[in-house]
Amino acid sequence: MAKRRIDPAEGHSALLTWYRAPESATRQTLFTAVRYTLEEIAALHPGRSVELRVPPAGATQILPGTTHRRGTPPAVIEMSPETWLKLACGMLDWNDALSRGDLQASGQRTDLSTYLPLFSNLR
Repeated sequence: MAKRRIDPAEGHSALLTWYRAPESATRQTLFTAVRYTLEEIAALHPGRSVELRVPPAGATQILPGTTHRRGTPPAVIEMSPETWLKLACGMLDWNDALSRGDLQASGQRTDLSTYLPLFSNLR
């Protein structure tokens, strides 16, 4: 497993701050929350077959299968930081986000609906 860059306590605190008042969260808080949740999904579903991009905050590779090393991966998911956090916290449904164009997914295994939300009992 990759070494964490975001301290879990700091990441969870940033996520709670964003969750409670998304409109007033600082850019630093938003990015810390995104990076923390990206590390969480990578820890829960390790692999390198799908690249999950949340520009400009971060990206990770997840899910076992074909290993991607260089160039554009065969499976890519991309969305805004706000969309990602809403999905991670259960505030937005995967299929709703996809149908509204809030995220782009191309390639095989890019339906993350069975892996989300990551956090459903935030307090």
